[in-house]
Amino acid sequence: MTQIKFTKMHGNGNDFIMIDELQCPVPEEKKSAFTRKYCHRRFGIGADGVLFLAKPLHTALHMRIFNEDGGEAEMCGNGLRCFVKYAMDNGHMRPGTAKVETKAGTLDVEAKVGEDGKTMVKIAMGKPLFDPKKIPSSGLNNFINMPMHGYEVSAVNTGVPHAVIFVDDLQAVDIMKDAPPIRNDFKAFPKGANVNFVHREGTNLRVRTFERGVEGETLSCGTGSVAAAAVARHIGYIRDETTVYTTGGALKISFLHDIAHMEGPAETVFDGQVDVDFAAL
Repeated sequence: MTQIKFTKMHGNGNDFIMIDELQCPVPEEKKSAFTRKYCHRRFGIGADGVLFLAKPLHTALHMRIFNEDGGEAEMCGNGLRCFVKYAMDNGHMRPGTAKVETKAGTLDVEAKVGEDGKTMVKIAMGKPLFDPKKIPSSGLNNFINMPMHGYEVSAVNTGVPHAVIFVDDLQAVDIMKDAPPIRNDFKAFPKGANVNFVHREGTNLRVRTFERGVEGETLSCGTGSVAAAAVARHIGYIRDETTVYTTGGALKISFLHDIAHMEGPAETVFDGQVDVDFAAL
């Protein structure tokens, strides 16, 4: 048995198991099985995914994320905010700015603790990608408001591929029925996609997201919120700033020179440890 310490965290209800591999490494070949076992909400710790503070490569901070199904994702906005809070709370970085390496690239982050004691993290998410020719591995084709499976769907990559759909009534959407055909339309999305249903509320947006890898609706998706804002801006629904309301809370999304910035909270739920039989995984 190997004792693995963890921290349970969430960003607007999108929850994660945080593992500091500088202290408690998980064997590479066991990461997927570890994630599937301990993300289970009945028989494990319960989470949408596992964040690993991994061995530094090109920057001092290196984040990897595995989704609930055991697959490694390129990036996760809510997860990155949790990662930054953990890094700050545990002496890996100071409040202020830092760079974090992810599979989607190296991202600039800024962390601060408010007067209420809550940690707020702002992330420079990069330029939303509408033209896959600029990054051939983006995992999407280029279309805006294309008829697909009963909806008009737009494609954008904000670290991971997203489908964005504007609807008149979010509550009328049967997300578990309507999202999977779009998520699994590999002709349109070669790598699959998160599916975001979006309702406009003046200059702000309200979003529900079906997440690839979780294969269900999550309380919040950071890259999905940026995707919704990026498409809304691209077609002229909003300008350079908006608030995106998810089931789990609000995120501030802004654009500066076409670079998307996301700001929101990150919270620690509890610390714990599990005894893991890696040979049995």
